[in-house]
Amino acid sequence: MRFMIQVRATVSSERGDPPGPELKPLFEEMGTFHEELARAGVLLDAAGLRPSRQGWRQSYHPDGRREVADGPFAETKELIAGYTLIQVRSVEEAQAWAARFPSPFPGQVCEIEVRRLYEEADFAPGGDMALPD
Repeated sequence: MRFMIQVRATVSSERGDPPGPELKPLFEEMGTFHEELARAGVLLDAAGLRPSRQGWRQSYHPDGRREVADGPFAETKELIAGYTLIQVRSVEEAQAWAARFPSPFPGQVCEIEVRRLYEEADFAPGGDMALPD
């Protein structure tokens, strides 16, 4: 089972300030955590995302038209500042790793969201996404 641990953006992460010396302890703690994930053989990928002002959204309309909107985006609480992708044997194992995830923005109210990824087996007959005959 693969899970994505999403770090929700904050006002400070959306500012895109360059990392200063005050963030060194966080980077060290996050690095140690990711090293533990790697040693356990469950880490697939991890990265921080640049602020939304450096991105865009693409909307799809029923008539086939596509619309592009450049960032930044107003609703910071709906944005992702980074992620960690893990592969584990159970939901409980994913929950245990998430419980150990360092606070991504110490001294601020912040949150992570954990979501399971679809797997190929989910689309096979009898899977969660089985298509009707």
